[in-house]
Amino acid sequence: MNSRLASLQRYPFERLAELIKGVTPPASKSPIKLSMGEPQHAAPAFVLEALTRNLKGLSHYPTTKGSPALRQGIADWASKRFQLDKLKLDPERHVLPVAGTREALFSIAQAVIDRRNHAEQPVIISPNPFYQIYEGAALLAGARPFFLNTTEANGYRMDFAKVPDEVWDQVQMIYICSPGNPTGAVMTHKDLAMLLGFAEEHDFLICSDECYSEIYFDEAKPPVGLLQVANDLGIEDYRHCLVFHSLSKRSNLPGLRSGFVAGDAETIAEYFQYRTYQGCALPPPTQAASLKAWSDEAHVAENRALYRRKFDAVLEILKPVLDVHKPEAGFYLWPKLPISDETFTRELYARENVLALPGSYLSRPAQGTNPGANRVRLALVAGYDECIEAAQRIRNYVESL
Repeated sequence: MNSRLASLQRYPFERLAELIKGVTPPASKSPIKLSMGEPQHAAPAFVLEALTRNLKGLSHYPTTKGSPALRQGIADWASKRFQLDKLKLDPERHVLPVAGTREALFSIAQAVIDRRNHAEQPVIISPNPFYQIYEGAALLAGARPFFLNTTEANGYRMDFAKVPDEVWDQVQMIYICSPGNPTGAVMTHKDLAMLLGFAEEHDFLICSDECYSEIYFDEAKPPVGLLQVANDLGIEDYRHCLVFHSLSKRSNLPGLRSGFVAGDAETIAEYFQYRTYQGCALPPPTQAASLKAWSDEAHVAENRALYRRKFDAVLEILKPVLDVHKPEAGFYLWPKLPISDETFTRELYARENVLALPGSYLSRPAQGTNPGANRVRLALVAGYDECIEAAQRIRNYVESL
């Protein structure tokens, strides 16, 4: 076996299962799961219809690049959404469909990290807390993760000025997540412009996980994206930039496993060659359904409205008893707790049959602290009534402490 497998840490949900092992929640209370960010809103009917209408496509091997129509649809969506008016997003050179952002965020590190002619171990920078795929991808690629804490003190955004010069010299790749998981913080135009300056100076790739970008609360202020800033700065061919987008959150289609990666033309060309061997091409019915989803914004706006209503109602219940705030975007709450996150999670489940995720399972000790300690992640993905019921049960538990 690959010896690097031994460096992987257990996935958060494995640790959660162990934490609650042996606990029997009250049978009188229906289970409510806020631990996993799996969208529960209804999938768009017209997308499901496109999927079933194109089942004959299963008789053919799909191409790694996907259909020209899908790549053009993705390029059209991204160009309009992120106002790419200076630099053309070429569907032939800048876009690749992927089987959900998870596989692409992992595999890009395997394709990019190069240990030849490097005296020091390559570094991949990641936010902390983070989506654990970033860490696993770095370790299995032979890189060293360097964590940048995102805390209340820095607005839950990565502070790139905190990276030592000697670390920048070793960086080959950086993961960013905006809106953030689990904090919901959105990186600013200034943040991203600063990072692009570092990338130009030190020659590394920025991998921007933007899978929560379409869940926000102010219709007049959608989150800014990495390609948008590169376009504004006139960075030719989107050099040093890759963005990762998915239909899982945007369109409530987590099981479709469909997304895209777009940006740096040179990297896309090399990554395409890698993917021809990896074998993660999207089935033709998935491609047809995906094109329909990327071509419609009405269902996305409706989805945002559902989340907006839930957040307002849940926060009205929780704010009197918890240190919790509405995020800038995304569908998570990240409350500060009066007790340890593991104790809170286990006892909340034992007393109220509500399952949360300990914040310390999403982070690592770095710079003398663990930024996930004494917090929990609450995913408001269930229906309105269920989220309200969960909030009331959480309040009951907190008031009993």
